[in-house]
Amino acid sequence: MTLTSLMIQYTLRGIYVKKAGIFLITLALIAGMAGCGLEQDIPHLKPEEYFQLTICTTKGGEVTTPGRGPFRYNKVTVVDLVAEAEEGYHFVVWTGDVDTVADVEKATTTITMNDHYSICANFALMKNPLEIRDWYDLDAIRCSLGGNYTLMNDLDSTTPGYQDLAGPTANQGKGWQPIGDWDRDPFVDIYYLYLPFTGSFDGQGYGIRDLFISRPGTDGVGVGLFGFVDGGVVENLGLVNAEVTGHVYVGSLVGENRGTVRNSYSTSSVTGEDVGGGLVGWNKGTVSNSYSSGNVAGNGSVGGLVGRNAGTVSNSYSTSSVTGDENVGGLVGLNEEGIVSNSFWDTETSGQSTSADGTGKITAEMKSITTFTGATWDIIAVVDPGTRNPSYIWNIVDGQTYPFLSWQSVS
Repeated sequence: MTLTSLMIQYTLRGIYVKKAGIFLITLALIAGMAGCGLEQDIPHLKPEEYFQLTICTTKGGEVTTPGRGPFRYNKVTVVDLVAEAEEGYHFVVWTGDVDTVADVEKATTTITMNDHYSICANFALMKNPLEIRDWYDLDAIRCSLGGNYTLMNDLDSTTPGYQDLAGPTANQGKGWQPIGDWDRDPFVDIYYLYLPFTGSFDGQGYGIRDLFISRPGTDGVGVGLFGFVDGGVVENLGLVNAEVTGHVYVGSLVGENRGTVRNSYSTSSVTGEDVGGGLVGWNKGTVSNSYSSGNVAGNGSVGGLVGRNAGTVSNSYSTSSVTGDENVGGLVGLNEEGIVSNSFWDTETSGQSTSADGTGKITAEMKSITTFTGATWDIIAVVDPGTRNPSYIWNIVDGQTYPFLSWQSVS
């Protein structure tokens, strides 16, 4: 077959070639793709009938839909775009001819073919762990719920982002939006799991102060700094002077915990309609070496430390004042076959003589080291509240203070 006849045949198929050199390259590409099925995927349209989309990626990921390379589409076609990051990387943004990309900052989006476009998916190396220095950083956790995060300093009402994200005027008066949440199916009016926090958060002994949450409505469950933790870890963190109000599964630190909370404390106020705890609302995971003080109020399943326990609580205590109507306890409001070991509540400060589990002690006993050494706590006495012995998890000024975490600041 002559070159001329070949050119005539491919011209009839809709491939327009101006120069023989370009035609030979095109012919070679077609021959090379014939065995891969790509020829069927590219419509044989006349040049005036289609627009071409060229896609590239930076290091760290790929575009799985539609793929990488040039594609031809009928005019005004809406094309799905899906970018996937490799391990250790995260998607950043689409760049190039992105005027008709629905959302350039989302890895899954669309582009409308109104012209020839060339776009690129950009990925960046994730820092591990990610450092939290202000409320904006803290808020960004919800964009990557499986990451590993480290708090680098205290956060309070003077820290950038407080007014916008965590104060009484934030989010139309609702305050902080919990990290990790459930959502509700409006058709059957039931709750289903949605976007839990699955990563790790290390407070490094710093405090988060002045957090405000007012979400008493029924538009979601799991209210606290973290709304819903599933498999994740929250540790070495102090939550100070928080005011948390929710509907169900309300805790100052975690609304519903299916992960691990350890070496943490809260001195805060918690109010919930049902299932409220000073530290954790509903525990289905592990709470250890932690404590709560402040005020906890609700109707049912209200506890000084945990509202409802179906998991494990160990080496922890509460001095919170607790009020409610039913299933109210100084340490745990309701125990659903959960395990509580070596844990205590103050019967005087709580106003509660009973608890679903745990051991009640008067204030003098709660300030005596023998109460805790007898329960095999990792604890040692120090001479004054300003002295620390970091070789132990817990320190106490015998006869004067409740146990405090050895990394905990005096304030």
